[in-house]
Amino acid sequence: MSDVIGIFMTLEGFILSLTVFALAIFLGFELISKVPPTLHTPLMSGANAISGISIVGALLAANSGEANTATILAFLAIVLATINVVGGFLVTNRMLQMIRGKRRGGN
Repeated sequence: MSDVIGIFMTLEGFILSLTVFALAIFLGFELISKVPPTLHTPLMSGANAISGISIVGALLAANSGEANTATILAFLAIVLATINVVGGFLVTNRMLQMIRGKRRGGN
């Protein structure tokens, strides 16, 4: 495991990681922009599940007991993923209420 961490400590490893991160952002934007509006709610539910997994991973990373950069980044990941999960659930709930209101009014 220390070999993997050592790779990312080099300049080449950092550039590789930064390149993968930039490509992931571009690919994610392209994929999300192509999703039809009818699939946004299921897609948001999947994103909430992934953010929930991120919260668990960040909690494990933050449990190192030392105040280092990894702990600070883990705390930041916990905060941002929690905001994403709560916001996603609120938006999904609002969309479902709008759909239910239209069905009741039309019957």
